[in-house]
Amino acid sequence: MIFRLGELFSGPGGIAKGAINADIGNPDWKITHQWANDYDFDTCRTYIINICPTRPESVVCDDIRRLELERLYQIGDIDALAFGFPCNDFSIVGEQKGFDGQFGALYSYGIKVLQEKQPLWFLAENVGGLQSANEGRAMRIIFDSMKKAGYKIYPNLYKFEQYGVPQARHRIIIVGIRNDQPFEFSIPSTQPYINCDVSCKNAIENPPISKKTANNEQTTQSAIVVERLNHILPGQNAFNANLPEHLRLNVRGARMSQIYKRLDPSLPSYTITGSGGGGTHVYHWSEPRALTNRERARLQTFPDDYVFVGSKESVRKQIGMAVPCRGAQIIFEAILKTFAGIPYESTQANIEE
Repeated sequence: MIFRLGELFSGPGGIAKGAINADIGNPDWKITHQWANDYDFDTCRTYIINICPTRPESVVCDDIRRLELERLYQIGDIDALAFGFPCNDFSIVGEQKGFDGQFGALYSYGIKVLQEKQPLWFLAENVGGLQSANEGRAMRIIFDSMKKAGYKIYPNLYKFEQYGVPQARHRIIIVGIRNDQPFEFSIPSTQPYINCDVSCKNAIENPPISKKTANNEQTTQSAIVVERLNHILPGQNAFNANLPEHLRLNVRGARMSQIYKRLDPSLPSYTITGSGGGGTHVYHWSEPRALTNRERARLQTFPDDYVFVGSKESVRKQIGMAVPCRGAQIIFEAILKTFAGIPYESTQANIEE
C-alpha cells in the first residue's frame, strides 16, 4: 500500500525525507508526499527543491493560524499525517509557558486535520520538555485530544543517539493508528544500532565534505572568540573551562551548557538548535570555530546533496528545528511493517499514554 502523507509545520523536510526513504524491502509498501505547510518562506523553498521539485504547488507557505485547511485538502487526499508542532513553548530551554504561550495551542490544527480527514495513521513530534509543561497537564490534554479524534496512540521519548544518529537529540514522538484499524504499533528497538559509530567526528569527517558541497561556508570568528575557544577543551564550555579573567562570560544564571561548548569528538553531538547567538553555534573539537551548516546538517543526518535555501542564519535555524532524517525513517519503517504485518524488533515504551 502507498500512504499519501500530509504535513503541517513541515520544516525543511527532515520528517518528509525519512518518510519517502522508508524501505521495508517491498516496493508495494511506501510513503509518498502529498502536501505540506509551513510559515517560513526559506523553509518552504528548501522543502520543495528537496522533496517535491516537480510539485511546488503542493507546499503551501502560510501561517497555520490564518490558513484555511481546505487549501491543503484541495491538493489531494491523504492516508497519513505528520505534524511536528512548534516546540518553542514546551522546550526546557525557554520559560515553558505551555498552553499559555504563543505556540502552545498549535497542536490543535493537527487534531483538526485528524478529525476532518481521518487518515489511517499519524506521527506527531515535540520536545521532551512537553512531559513537564504545565505540570504535565499539556501532554495529557494533547494525548486525550488525539484519542477523542479516534486514534490509539503510542508515545515514546526517542533518544536518537540510540538509533544511529550522531546527536544526543531527545524528542517525544507519538504514533497514532485509527481505532478501526486492527494494528498495534510497537516502539522500534535500539538493539540493531548498538554497534553504530555515532561519534560526531565520524559523522563530520567520514566521508570528508567536498569543498563544492552547498551550505558549507565557515563563519568568521572574532579574535576574542578564537582566543576563548583555544582555552576550552573538547567537551568543555565557557563555564567549566579554565578561562583567563578577560575571557570569562559575565552571565548570571546561565542554564544552557552549550554556550561556547566544544564537541567531544568521541561522543555524539549535543543537541543542534535553531538558535546561534551568544555562543550557541556548536563548536568544533579541534579547530577554533563554529561548525558550518553542512556539518550541522550531517549531525541531523541530512545527506550532502540536500540543499538548504536562505541566508546562513536562516539555514542554521532550519537545520536546528528539523527532525533527524535517519531517526524519522526508522519510525516510519516500523509503521509500514506494522501495517504490512511484518515482525520487527521492538522495545517497551517509556511514556504512558
